[in-house]
Order: sequence, then structure tokens, then C-alpha cells
Amino acid sequence: MHGPASPGWLLVALCAVTGTYCLLRMRSGVEEQRRAAGGEALMGFGMAVMAVPAAVFAPPGWAWPAYAVVFGAAALRALWAVRRSTHHLHHVVGTAAMVYMALTMAASPAGGHVHGASGVPVLTGALLVYFTGYVLVTGARLIPVPAGAAVTGGPAAAGGRAAVGAPRWGDRPELARACRLSMGIGMLAMLLTM
Repeated sequence: MHGPASPGWLLVALCAVTGTYCLLRMRSGVEEQRRAAGGEALMGFGMAVMAVPAAVFAPPGWAWPAYAVVFGAAALRALWAVRRSTHHLHHVVGTAAMVYMALTMAASPAGGHVHGASGVPVLTGALLVYFTGYVLVTGARLIPVPAGAAVTGGPAAAGGRAAVGAPRWGDRPELARACRLSMGIGMLAMLLTM
């Protein structure tokens, strides 16, 4: 995760801005959106901290196991939430990937600051395939639907929101998708450096 400084800082900025937006989404009037936004904010800020270049901040040895515990708890919470909505399956995979990266960094000889740190290649590859597919699908969902298609397709074709009144900016599904897309891209960048 700790590669060259410039891309590292760009990843820190992307993840921190995404985490901040997710915190703002927690003020939504829709309970399910608030719950999802909380987990996504944790992911965004966790990824931002993990991406800080090693030349600037070298975390103490206990940091990576602590990361694994925090994201392990988040994975269990997301797994519990799967019974309400299958959307949380993605949160389970994301938090499990964070646990995997933290454990890999803890086990690396230089405390996780070696570009190309070891990991389980098959698991890293499977996560890369998953997040690549996720980024492509989420990106495709952000492509605007022609006006005629949205009218004939009903509310679901318009992004799942009804045509009655404009939703608050924190409740807009396309912004939530953009948030998830940027975290997926960040996760891909972090996995590629393993």
C-alpha cells in the first residue's frame, strides 16, 4: 500500500474525501442509507490512513493488528446486516479485504512498507477480479440514462428514486454510487501494490 509518494497522496485524498462525504450521508432521513454510509465512512478513512506514504508516517507495530481487529468487527457487522439487504455483501468483501491487507502488512518483514509485500497470490488475485468487476459495474450504472428510457422504465430506471421532488443531495443514489466507485478504485490501487 505504501508505494511512491505522489500516487499515495492522491489515494489518501480520494479516500478521505469519500469518507467525509459518507459521514455527511449519515444525516440522511433513510435509516438504511445512514447505516451503509457509516460503514463506508469507516472504509474511506481506513483506506486513507493505510495509504499514507511510509516516508511520512510509519505506523507502530501494533497498528496493523489493530486495523485487522477493527475491520474484522466491521466485517461481522456487515455480515449481520446481510440478512436485511444483500447490498451488505459488498461491505463484507470490502472489510474482509481490509483485514487481509492489514494482516499482510503486519506479516511483511519491513512492517508493511515494502512495495510488493507478500500476500496469498490467489486471494489477492480473487480480490482484484472482484473489485475490477465491481468498479466496472458501478461505473456503468453511473452512465446517464436517456430521458425517454427513464420515463418508460419507471422509477427504477431513474436510479431507484421516485419522480416526486428532488432528493436531498445526501440521499442521491448516483452520489452514493460515485462514492462506492471511488472506494472500489482505491481498493484496486491498494491491492495492486501488494
